[in-house]
Amino acid sequence: MNTTSKPYDAIVIGAGHNGLAAAATLAAKGKSVCVIERDTAIGGMSKTVDMGDGVKVPQIAHLLYNLNPVVAREIGLTLPKSVNLPTVSLSADGKHVVMDGKDVSFADGSAHPEAETYRALVARLQKFATLLGRMSVKPPPSLAGGLAEIATLRELAGLAKLGIDLKRMGKKDMREFLRILLSNASDVLLDELQDAPLAGALSADAVRGAYAGPRSPGTVFSLMYRLGNGGAVQLPMGGMGAVADAFATAARGKGCDIRTGTGVARVLVKEDRTQGVELDDGTVIRAKAVLSSLGGFQTMQMAGVAHFDTEAVRRMRNLRNKGTTAKVHLVLSGVPTFTGLSAKQAAARLLVAPSSTYVERAFNPAKYGEMSKDPVIEAVLPSLSDPSLCTNGQHVLSAVVSYVPYALDGGWDDAARKHLIKLTIETLERYAPGISGLVTRADALTPADIEAQTGAPGGHWHHAEMGFDQILTVRPANGMAHYRFGIGGYYLCGASAHPGGDVMGAAGRNAALQLLQDGGV
Repeated sequence: MNTTSKPYDAIVIGAGHNGLAAAATLAAKGKSVCVIERDTAIGGMSKTVDMGDGVKVPQIAHLLYNLNPVVAREIGLTLPKSVNLPTVSLSADGKHVVMDGKDVSFADGSAHPEAETYRALVARLQKFATLLGRMSVKPPPSLAGGLAEIATLRELAGLAKLGIDLKRMGKKDMREFLRILLSNASDVLLDELQDAPLAGALSADAVRGAYAGPRSPGTVFSLMYRLGNGGAVQLPMGGMGAVADAFATAARGKGCDIRTGTGVARVLVKEDRTQGVELDDGTVIRAKAVLSSLGGFQTMQMAGVAHFDTEAVRRMRNLRNKGTTAKVHLVLSGVPTFTGLSAKQAAARLLVAPSSTYVERAFNPAKYGEMSKDPVIEAVLPSLSDPSLCTNGQHVLSAVVSYVPYALDGGWDDAARKHLIKLTIETLERYAPGISGLVTRADALTPADIEAQTGAPGGHWHHAEMGFDQILTVRPANGMAHYRFGIGGYYLCGASAHPGGDVMGAAGRNAALQLLQDGGV
């Protein structure tokens, strides 16, 4: 083993947005930090890649809509220019619904009969989501030993503040919040909206990336989670890779070293405390603390499961993290025409989720390892807003396809990927006749591909389901919800830690602050 001459206060494994947020947070407090990324490029799921022939695409994540403003402010994040996108929920009869903030109308400009109901519903959900949003920048209180054994006065004060915030809502809203928090999205939405494209769009947002349908318990929480920072949908110029670059710039600006193209082989542990890491090439880097943005079980394996008690290992092995989301890119020779949409509206976030029932039925085949013949799709034509992504009159359609099983019956091979692309094109053809004739190239990333390329367990976008048994005080698992990961100086800072996934940066920032509070560096 070759030991480098320079030790660090902390090493961060993984240069996704959470890892970089953790590094920047520590460096802002004067700590020396080294970020190690196995891939040759930073970003994790937020990358812009070159497909060749003048076409660049957002590899996995393609929209920004939940970045935590506290994180951005604290680390001095300078984001690329972005375009706010409305959402269009497509309808087979051409009566597409346009949602822009709290406003809703039909695509032809006519008034939507549920506009006021929708506005009131979204305002109420955003009010509740704001409460959850405030919780996202604090470690969840430890309730392992009951209220009598809460670890710190800070945690007790946090619980008291939560109670006060609930009371300030007023009796009616407080009761409603508690009533729906763990409910299923379908029931809550269809209590007030017709089962049509408007309810379909909200249902799809409640379950995107999840192994759940809108009738699954707890999906209202997932919907509010997406609204926690306002719910605005932004398309960054240069793709999501430009957002990742902004995180890296913030980290480097505070003195962080970022090493790419080399992976961590193992975390070094002595007398139940981290000593640093050994890289794939045998190089040893010493540090007082190690933060991992990998999945929970992968983080455990990195240090060696022998260092953890049997129950902790069992819980990490059994985390629910079945990915159900694939990414399909279509390179087009021209701009497709969507029936009933103007050219400007075609640049919006386009959803194929014509009803809540449609979304639920699309989930059913995934339970049996099958692809739905009628998938839920979130599509965007980023080159309409950002011409720098394509040349020579080409355009790219970036599609997030939901309910694509990680463990496909029969396994994933080239034929299965081609079938996924075929299903995606056939579904889009219903709304954009002739789009199939514009496709010059296509590729697909299945959940298994996403796991192989990014390390996300199960190809899950959040590293673990956001169900009630894996959120807040039990994320990633009961007894492991405070970023400290069993071994002294070892911390979990990725999406499988509180508050969860999306390009928020909160999990990384929170883990770094927990390390600082513990006095580990």
